[in-house]
Amino acid sequence: MDTRTVELDTAHGPMPLYEVRPDGDARGAAVVIQEAFGVNSYIEDVTRRFAEAGYHAVAPHLFHRSGGGTAPYDDFAKVIPLYEHLDDTGILVDVDATLAHLDAAGWDEPVVGIVGFCFGGRVTFLVALRRALGAAVGFYGGGIVTPRFPQFPPLIDEVSTLKTPWLGLFGDQDQSIPVEDVERLRAALPGAPVATEIVRYPDAGHGFHCDQRDAYDETAAKDAWIRTLRWFENHQAVSR
Repeated sequence: MDTRTVELDTAHGPMPLYEVRPDGDARGAAVVIQEAFGVNSYIEDVTRRFAEAGYHAVAPHLFHRSGGGTAPYDDFAKVIPLYEHLDDTGILVDVDATLAHLDAAGWDEPVVGIVGFCFGGRVTFLVALRRALGAAVGFYGGGIVTPRFPQFPPLIDEVSTLKTPWLGLFGDQDQSIPVEDVERLRAALPGAPVATEIVRYPDAGHGFHCDQRDAYDETAAKDAWIRTLRWFENHQAVSR
């Protein structure tokens, strides 16, 4: 694999982008959206996993407006400053710069998939509403139904405008995303004009895919990864 970090120009200033190209020809492109803790070693590892699965994979650093960096999993107080100057408009600015970079590499939007974790799970839903990509997957994305921060409003009422097929993966033991919210979202999704699906894991909590957190659930993580790759395969256009 060819691994590097490049700097992209955005309307809001330069943004680092972690990039991994697979050995041999890629089958498509994957955008990996960070948790609330930044593009840390876990997100970089997930990006490499996509490259191992045959994707030209990238992870944009969405916290560049606040100076970038990461926060440790055990100190949420260090997370809040990273969100300075970031809102949904800024997220889309960064995603568009990432898509332009992939387009220049030969990957247009129908062959691009996006996946996000935690904060990134909501980002994938936002992007699925605003952009027509091949596929989108959100892992335990909070704030879609019940908002958490004023700059990130709820998105559930916009389901009828979804442009990208979206898969949501949630854990029933997630203390930050009530099962009731997940089911409200499930009930709304039939109004979408694209394919959607929600999967719940009864024994999993928030962060169940991250093998660097105590919440890691191997059974749920492996199943969710298989479903993610299958969702990409089923909904992305055939690569060049």
